[in-house]
Amino acid sequence: MTNTPTDRAQAPTRRGALAGLAAGAGAVVLSAASTASANSSPASVTGRGADASAPTPGPDASPTPGAMQLFTDPGLNFNALLALGGAGFGSSEVGEVLTAVNAINAAGANEQTYTAEFRRWGERLTATASRHRQTRRARSLRGAQYFGQALFFVLGSDTPGDEKKLYLAGRRAWDTFARLCTPAAITDHVPYRGGVSIPVWFFRPDDSDKPRPTVILTNGSDGPNVDMWTYGVSAALARGWNALVYDGPGQGQLLFIDQQVFSPRWEQVVSPLVDWLERRKDVDARRIALTGLSMGGNLAPRAAAFEHRIAALAALPGCLSPWLGFPEELRAIVTPDKEETNRIWNEEVAPQLTPSEQFVIKKRIEPFSIPAMLAARQGQLFTDFWTPAQRIMALDITGVVRRIECPTLVLDYEDETFYPGQPRAFFELLRTRKEFRLMRAATGAQLHCSPMAPQQHCEVVFDWLEDTLGRSNRRESVAAGS
Repeated sequence: MTNTPTDRAQAPTRRGALAGLAAGAGAVVLSAASTASANSSPASVTGRGADASAPTPGPDASPTPGAMQLFTDPGLNFNALLALGGAGFGSSEVGEVLTAVNAINAAGANEQTYTAEFRRWGERLTATASRHRQTRRARSLRGAQYFGQALFFVLGSDTPGDEKKLYLAGRRAWDTFARLCTPAAITDHVPYRGGVSIPVWFFRPDDSDKPRPTVILTNGSDGPNVDMWTYGVSAALARGWNALVYDGPGQGQLLFIDQQVFSPRWEQVVSPLVDWLERRKDVDARRIALTGLSMGGNLAPRAAAFEHRIAALAALPGCLSPWLGFPEELRAIVTPDKEETNRIWNEEVAPQLTPSEQFVIKKRIEPFSIPAMLAARQGQLFTDFWTPAQRIMALDITGVVRRIECPTLVLDYEDETFYPGQPRAFFELLRTRKEFRLMRAATGAQLHCSPMAPQQHCEVVFDWLEDTLGRSNRRESVAAGS
């Protein structure tokens, strides 16, 4: 792909502006989909295993090399892999996900059919309350997953205005699940700023007041709360740890309801959470850890650089600059001049985007621009690209990583296409006790956040946390969330 030089800026060449833009939680690239869609068809739901010694795929290979290919579209495929991976923690059912995949492929896989099918699954599981507590709890967790799957793609569907409604449906399922855990999750709203509060869900292995190590789980830019169960809560409970889940600005309730965009000062989000935890008798305030998944691997380190009550940090992966996760061709249109940048965007780039490309950019920009989110809900593309671009660039933490004092784990992933190279660069900047781990394709743990191997992912993270902060004295044989 090449750019056409202009007198103003190195403006992208039409559809090339979004080639390489990540569609699903920042894990896979649109450009890979074009050749794969033209030359291959979706694998059967049994998938194809890739031999670790196989040669590197050529240009016509799967957009998710070495991974099960359920859809030729890389964004759909990555999200389906996330749903499938959650089965190990009860946040999905293999048969339900693969049945949905078959139905979507039969209908013609796209954002519309994906949204509609997973929405049906969410509604099917939550429409009727079972009189059996454990069944209702399990179905609520899976329902939250499927509503989350539908929510991710709804802006590319025929009903983009249903975004808030889908969020609330998934939120009700998540809240029901949390309430039916034993013991029930404690919910609260922690004051943030400007009259806005942060919703929190505090999970405990039991209801004693025994002080325990606690992990604060930070989500990324588009993950539902249910992802935090898969990537931390269940594993924490199994080891006798407490776990805190929250929605910060740009996430969940604070985005879809309160209309708060991401903040570059994430310590202002985490510090009130630490205050809240320190007031609890069942929290060992000397052993509070912080993790950041996906773009949370940028947010959590920023917080730890300034909030020194954090005893251990895990960046999953380490991310210095979310802006670098956007393709160079798109970043090149941003100039110091707001008016000129938006002229290039509106006249030279936006008119050439396909509907699927429009969906990708709408989804990527909405946590940084409420006008863009509201326009997308009306089926329209935003016109101000300059303002959200400035907000994304402001998240660069290169200059503050050296301030992190607590022990830090940095994960990277083979075939990491959203933040390639950033985890290692992040690791090299650290001036504290640190460890770097690469999640490998040989064990099925490749791709951004190891969507096919969240159990391996949690084993690595929580083994390190135990080695760093010590084990809880709760016996590990107790089942998580029982």
